[in-house]
Amino acid sequence: MRWTILLGVLFVAQSPPRLTGDWQARTGDEIRHIMVRADSSAQFGRDLARWRVVGDSLWITLGDGVWQVYGMKIAGDKLTISGGDLEKSVTLRRLGPPTARPDTLTIPDPPAPNQRAW
Repeated sequence: MRWTILLGVLFVAQSPPRLTGDWQARTGDEIRHIMVRADSSAQFGRDLARWRVVGDSLWITLGDGVWQVYGMKIAGDKLTISGGDLEKSVTLRRLGPPTARPDTLTIPDPPAPNQRAW
């Protein structure tokens, strides 16, 4: 019983990683910007996704009914994601805080927690 309470306190006391911000990724000759907002939205170009952090994993859905799951590591203003549909890991650099989401963009509904892309 004591261990269960201790684990629960530790889980609640840990602050989630600071994922929000304006992120930039370089892939070859291409530069991509990803805006991650506290309202659980992530925007890249005209596409809007919903995100969630589960442990050390980043879950993302584009509204297709499944979560794509990536390994995630944040160190200062660097975010590295790997796995999922990526052939190799990608490191992004935080450029600054996120901008507000325009009211014209709707965040996709979240899939059920057990709907994952394996």
